[in-house]
Amino acid sequence: MKKFIVAFLVALLPIGALAAGGAKLPLQHIETDYTNQASLQRGMQTFVNRCMGCHSAEFQRFERAAQDLGMPNNLVEEYLIFDSEKKIGEQMTIAMAKEDSQVWFGNPPPDLTLETRLRGADWVYTYLLGFYEDPSRPWGVNNAVYKDVGMPNVLEDLQGIQKLACTEEVLMRYGIEGDIDPLTGARVGGCLSHDASTGELTAQEFDKVIYDLVNFMAYMAEPSKQDAHRIGTYVLVFLFFFFFLAYALKREFWRDIH
Repeated sequence: MKKFIVAFLVALLPIGALAAGGAKLPLQHIETDYTNQASLQRGMQTFVNRCMGCHSAEFQRFERAAQDLGMPNNLVEEYLIFDSEKKIGEQMTIAMAKEDSQVWFGNPPPDLTLETRLRGADWVYTYLLGFYEDPSRPWGVNNAVYKDVGMPNVLEDLQGIQKLACTEEVLMRYGIEGDIDPLTGARVGGCLSHDASTGELTAQEFDKVIYDLVNFMAYMAEPSKQDAHRIGTYVLVFLFFFFFLAYALKREFWRDIH
């Protein structure tokens, strides 16, 4: 028993380490909805057009997504598969070799199939909303959730420019632990100000784009979740009626004994 408890506590250590090194910005909650096919379709469109330049989703197939999201195969082939040699039944991979991306970015961009399973939908949602201007970084941006991120803000043209705008009053009000850069004196992490005039979308419109994108990523991480819920409902209904049948059978078997 002691060995079991020790093993359980050791298994929790990585979770604690991830939490300790996690967001300085309070995570915003998102309710994913696998039944909202329109949202999932828009999310897939954003993912293919904006994310798959660098990130793959090699554990997901175009055809499976098309079937689950209610999209005809011919439309997916025409508008969402840009490689003329790639077939609808193939995985959602990219042409960029990992060796090249290692040289260009320092580390290969991660595969995003299971990203929401790894970090949670709330983390991914807040991360995508957390880019802000930082001229000291190679791509000119930093992130309030992932400090010193090595990824450019590929949605900046839609969102517009965000800047770090934290005051001690705001930090204390929301309990945000903003770090101070010892070289520049700038605060890292915390609250952001948004210049709406620099983006193509309003804050509400951009938030919807990010919701749809994260909703699709959550589906992609668990494409069978909706089927599991549906089958689980049938199983529970069956067990409910089977209980009365089993109880009646038990009473019949034991009637003469008592």
